[in-house]
Amino acid sequence: MKDININDFKVSEDIDIHNTKTVVDLEASEKDLKKKLKQTRRALGELQDTLYAHGKYAVLVCLQGMDTAGKDSLIREVFKDFNARGVMVHSFKTPTALEKRHDYLWRHYIALPERGKFGVFNRTHYENVLVTRVHPEYILGENIPHIKSLEDIDEAFWNKRFEEINNFEKTIVQNGTIIFKFFLNLTKEEQKHRQLRRLDKPTKNWKFDPGDLDERELWGEYQKYYEIAINKTSKENAPWYIVPSDSKKAARVIVAEIMLQELQKYNDIKEPVLPEEMYAKIDEYRERLMKE
Repeated sequence: MKDININDFKVSEDIDIHNTKTVVDLEASEKDLKKKLKQTRRALGELQDTLYAHGKYAVLVCLQGMDTAGKDSLIREVFKDFNARGVMVHSFKTPTALEKRHDYLWRHYIALPERGKFGVFNRTHYENVLVTRVHPEYILGENIPHIKSLEDIDEAFWNKRFEEINNFEKTIVQNGTIIFKFFLNLTKEEQKHRQLRRLDKPTKNWKFDPGDLDERELWGEYQKYYEIAINKTSKENAPWYIVPSDSKKAARVIVAEIMLQELQKYNDIKEPVLPEEMYAKIDEYRERLMKE
């Protein structure tokens, strides 16, 4: 199997989304991909145990992509070998009445993982510069001062949001959160195939929403705003990774490998050692237990 170079997927300069890959040849069979994912997620699970014991870093994994991009199945497969207490998944839907009474980042802030744990955002704070940009009328429901009509939602408004998002991520990174941002990139044709599968396979019918077809008609708008959002917010402390996702199995391996390779760079993530006075008494503690 071909080695995965994370720099092939990392956004380090402005991208043209139409020139980004949706398919990558890892020179591996499906069996090889399955075996590689199993190895990588096991290593990630062991690393998470150490991260938990260390207790000084949190990891935030942000997943974005068009409908059917494979976010749910990726979460299921990549985090399968994690201690269930060590990973929390949040799927952000339409904001509730309570959430709308706060700023748009509030519900994401309170869902952040604590130190020692992984947090996965299935759809993220970036919905606030993606869905709301395609449907700016949603902004009016946020009751923001000075935003009284669609005419008030201008380019300066969006640039301010990008600045706020960058500041949000900068703050949590400076306080010990390691951020991974993945855009699962698939073609419109592959999305059509997956939506038809939801209709044709009874066990997948529940996933189908007629509203998804309406959003599909806005494919070009979403692609444009994804490109803008990625270019505005891919920073060294919180870079975007564009993951070719026409193959779900390959996408899972790429995401898992990126996380493992990046986290292994943190040489200070180690299991804590016992204080010298406790370590010196290990034999004594063992003897007490053996005498019971």
